[in-house]
Amino acid sequence: MNKLARSLLWTISIAFLIYLLLLIPDSKNADNIEHAPGKAFTWGKDALWKKLENDFINARQYNKLLLDSMLQQYKQAAEKGLANTVNTMNGLADSSLLQLENNFFSMAALVAAKNDEMDWLTNYYNRFRMLVKLRSHSVDMSLKSNRDIAYQLLYGLRAAIEEVLLQQDSMRFDPAMQVTTEPSQTPAASIFGIEVHSGDLLVSRGGAEVSALIARGNDYPGNFSHVALLYVDEQTRKPYLVEAHIERGVAVSSVDQYEKDKKLRFMVMRPRADLPVMIADPMLPHKAAKTAYEEAMKRHIPYDFKMDFHDSAAMFCSEVASYAYRKNGLQFWQPVSTISSAGLVNWLHDFGVEHFVTQMPSDLEYDPQLSIVAEWCDPETLFKDHVDNAVIDAMLEKAGNGTSIGYSYWKLPFVRVLKFYCMIQNSFGKPGLIPEGMSATRALKNQRFVAVHKEIKERTLQEVKRFIDTHHYHPPYWQLVRLASEAAGKQAIW
Repeated sequence: MNKLARSLLWTISIAFLIYLLLLIPDSKNADNIEHAPGKAFTWGKDALWKKLENDFINARQYNKLLLDSMLQQYKQAAEKGLANTVNTMNGLADSSLLQLENNFFSMAALVAAKNDEMDWLTNYYNRFRMLVKLRSHSVDMSLKSNRDIAYQLLYGLRAAIEEVLLQQDSMRFDPAMQVTTEPSQTPAASIFGIEVHSGDLLVSRGGAEVSALIARGNDYPGNFSHVALLYVDEQTRKPYLVEAHIERGVAVSSVDQYEKDKKLRFMVMRPRADLPVMIADPMLPHKAAKTAYEEAMKRHIPYDFKMDFHDSAAMFCSEVASYAYRKNGLQFWQPVSTISSAGLVNWLHDFGVEHFVTQMPSDLEYDPQLSIVAEWCDPETLFKDHVDNAVIDAMLEKAGNGTSIGYSYWKLPFVRVLKFYCMIQNSFGKPGLIPEGMSATRALKNQRFVAVHKEIKERTLQEVKRFIDTHHYHPPYWQLVRLASEAAGKQAIW
């Protein structure tokens, strides 16, 4: 063998050895997991969902006079029931609230077949959920019983109103909806046509697959995956959004950047003006926003994949708002979020999460210290939001049955080399293709997760089209979950 051949063989041998070394899997340490007590909320109302769908199907066949008469009876009962409930303050453990919600569900099934009652239903919905929020002010939200009722009411009402919106002939509606007027003395700005104030928390839902996982991966599955804190400069009146991104860590964005970043929905939340700390200092929200803004401008804050809100060296999106307000005397997420499903914990731990008693974006809605000021939802993407959620729910059902997210094992050495290059980029303050704090293995698992979600979604949308062609209406959420579950069952590679 000549010298060139030996040199080539030696080079190949070394390269192969390095490849084998880079194939060694990451060690898994379960000792660092902070487990959550309790269990996830379950509806257990499949029979009711089926009845409501049948009510809607039947209502589409009623003549106008009969449908009008039925709706008038429901509306009268709804208005009378709400008026009576407003005059009592029995907290959330009040059976009349759940009775009102059931009546709302029945009304929604009829209104979905009659477009001209949408404005009244939306107005009633907002008055109803404002009452629920008011009731939550005087109860102990750390009790699971109270939290279950708050979730059942607030999430259930939104789910019902969205089912009605999705059955409208053109699926066209005003994307901006004012909910309540919460006074604020802090500088103001405008986002998506809604007036917002410095210190407001903008809770949104992104369009990425992982956004759906964040929204649904919770003991109280929700609609939101991200929190941004609004800061308005008191001198220039220029607004900024302080938020944590997986790719960049904590960053400051302009309103234009925030609006261009794909969102399926967002909600404006504001501290109640009647809180003792707010009465003592009405500018507290602005001070909290300024704290976050100055912190983000002063130092690089990497994204916190562990979701440990006690350690501010790195931060995830909820933690940015929580940290800034806590430093100024107001603690949100009361109570904290929990993730207790074993299958979901295993998945999230594979992606780097270690703390399952944490702060999830969707749960901010149930904090009694905050008012819901407004919501915005793009008519073009509302159905996408529902489909993405249904696919995630179907995937999480597989997780609960022991299915794990795999990855392309043979790619690991190459991705580890890429990760090393990304770390060099990070050291110069530049974002890498693989986010800072995410390992090569987790990047591959994330890639597989996205691919599986897309494949299940594609199959689900094919079945959705067949459903619409057959039944001539959009499948409600429980049907979407069924279609997605069937599609997930056909998914060979996880």
